[in-house]
Amino acid sequence: MLIDLHTHSYPKSDDSFVAVDDLIDQAKACKLDGICLTDHDVFWTVDEIRELCRRHQFLVLPGCEINTDTGHALVFGLERYEFGLHKPPFLWEKVREKGGVIIAAHPYRRRFLEEPGREPQAREEMLERACADGFFQLCDAIEGINGRGTVLENKFAQDLGHRLGAKMTGGSDSHRAHQMGTAATRFEKKVTGLEDLIRELRAGRFRAEELAQQETAANSGSGT
Repeated sequence: MLIDLHTHSYPKSDDSFVAVDDLIDQAKACKLDGICLTDHDVFWTVDEIRELCRRHQFLVLPGCEINTDTGHALVFGLERYEFGLHKPPFLWEKVREKGGVIIAAHPYRRRFLEEPGREPQAREEMLERACADGFFQLCDAIEGINGRGTVLENKFAQDLGHRLGAKMTGGSDSHRAHQMGTAATRFEKKVTGLEDLIRELRAGRFRAEELAQQETAANSGSGT
């Protein structure tokens, strides 16, 4: 199954330019099997997700992108935001209490700069610093392919994942309809709901897939 684990919709994400119904229609047009709604620091309710699945006859899964002090995290298993989730240890504790998972979103951010990163020694130093970042030890996987990342940024994320021995996911990070269908995660087994998703992520039965050539940073549009 091919599922986009990283999407944003308006108005729950105020930096998104696409309504959730249009986002789902685009996902279906891109031949995806499902999407996760990971709006910024806000959660979809069970009833909202159930209604979207019913209305579109399509797999829609709830998640959230949490902005932490050391990076953004895609979180599955929590139901609401509470103060303190911006602190990675507290976030990890709450997610573990619920049996959920944490994925480091676009891990190259704050850690990789393209211009100095083109020089091998500077890039190596950036990789070493990233590997020593305790944030990644709290994550179950890292996002190896982000649909809005550049080729160099995603290569850095993948090299980081290999060095950490981490499983890697893919997601479009779409904030506009046309950004859907750039990257997703291929699951070995069928996923029919959130419990299945969490089980398969924890089991590591997935891989990141690039679906379309990435846009340049200048054309990737707004959004975090």
